[in-house]
Amino acid sequence: MEVILQKDVKGLGKKGEVVTVADGYGRNFLLPRGLAVLATAGNIKQADLEKEAQKQKRERELKEAQEVAARIQGQKLQIATKVGESGKLFGSITSQEIADRLKRQYKVEIDKRKIDLEEPIKSVGKHPIKIKLHPKVQVEIIVQVTEG
Repeated sequence: MEVILQKDVKGLGKKGEVVTVADGYGRNFLLPRGLAVLATAGNIKQADLEKEAQKQKRERELKEAQEVAARIQGQKLQIATKVGESGKLFGSITSQEIADRLKRQYKVEIDKRKIDLEEPIKSVGKHPIKIKLHPKVQVEIIVQVTEG
């Protein structure tokens, strides 16, 4: 029996693959649980259309990430904050604050989880920050923390 997997099945294959399985396994396990559908001509065509749509979506996301990277690559982000006597900040600069400032200053929407900040910034000066916009696109900006 040939089936098209609707979800990843360990030891069998990934979503969208056409696999041959034993009749009983397909009829009694895969089909009732919604893990697979019969490999008819219509279902195969539908799976191909879904694969093409996923491919186009990945290409579009990569292109958008590259455009954003071109806009912010090497840019300086000025952040003025209260500073104590020894040059330490009152509080710290977090990835959320950096994301908010990028949105305000460069009109770029970046998720705070994509900003690679090992620990919050707690001192005045220049701090290089890496931003992972896409698995294939990474950009570096400089956060300039000043007294203000």
